[in-house]
Amino acid sequence: MGWIGMADHAGGRFDPAGLGRRGDAPDACGVGTAPQGTLMIETYLSPEGRPQTLLGFSRSHPGGGLVSLQVLPSGGIVLIDALGGDVRHAALTDDLNGRSERVRVSYSWDIGGAGRLALEHLATGRIATAAAPPAHPMTMEDLRMITRFPAHRVMDREVRLIAVSDRVEPVGPMPALTADVPIATPHGDVPAGLLRRGDTVLTANGDIVPILRTVQQTFPARGSLRPLRLRAPYFGLTRDILIAPHQRLVLSGSEVEYMFGTEAVLAPAGHLISGATAQAVTGPDVVTYHGILLPDNQALMAAGCAVESLYIGRLRRNKAALAASVLGPEGSARLPEHARPIWPVLKPFEARTLAMRRAA
Repeated sequence: MGWIGMADHAGGRFDPAGLGRRGDAPDACGVGTAPQGTLMIETYLSPEGRPQTLLGFSRSHPGGGLVSLQVLPSGGIVLIDALGGDVRHAALTDDLNGRSERVRVSYSWDIGGAGRLALEHLATGRIATAAAPPAHPMTMEDLRMITRFPAHRVMDREVRLIAVSDRVEPVGPMPALTADVPIATPHGDVPAGLLRRGDTVLTANGDIVPILRTVQQTFPARGSLRPLRLRAPYFGLTRDILIAPHQRLVLSGSEVEYMFGTEAVLAPAGHLISGATAQAVTGPDVVTYHGILLPDNQALMAAGCAVESLYIGRLRRNKAALAASVLGPEGSARLPEHARPIWPVLKPFEARTLAMRRAA
């Protein structure tokens, strides 16, 4: 199914049939347990380096218990999963020197198998994972209570979003184009959602390149995953398009050469937001993004705007990371290696500075 609940400090939604499938069902109840699932949390790290309880709640089980995800001042994420007298722990050690940065923490479980903790640094895309012990049963009622009723949870003030899925969600390279984004091909523009393996696309250089794979993944349309509308005629667009904030655009021109000493750079769209050029979109609870994998990291043309194709680095060399990713089900056969992005990737402040210079 997928995402069934989400919440922030302003409110929450829960629907065991799936968010966005039956409209808003704020009082829908779930029964039984979720044999597998994912808790995803987006948060800023504490600028004071204090400990943070990202999410904590007491279980409704007669024997008592709790679930807690915490950030430690020393760096790292700790999971506590207790039911009755059985307490299980997992820890993910990571360098969290970048205090005040935004991160995405997820805990995935599959009854009878090992769980997974994941930490994604949103500014850099760096991902760290750690194994978690087999989970205690998670009830649908507990998942409803933590998304719909703030009194039943502890959530740090820096948390921007919690979301709940009833399946193990992939982590790793993320697709970023909505289905209707027109992609240039030798036969004209084709919506990203209709392209398939074996089709060909036109790159920004005019080369005809075969598609190795296409992937899609559904996310809560909130937080850092809320779609952005890029507005024509900015960025060379011939029409408005909807993309994810993490979709990197290819930017070129005299300012780029002067500021960065290179012909072109890559910048996530989320760092280029302004009232005129790009704005966040409010819409359905979930959004499906599509990715196009090419033999090399290349620039696709999306309604006249140069955007980066799906970048996977050397994912094929890491079996565990590949298995956890959206590319995992098909294995490493014919999977390419991308030694480095096609152009240098700007840091957030560099992208914002460039955007301000262009808007001036």
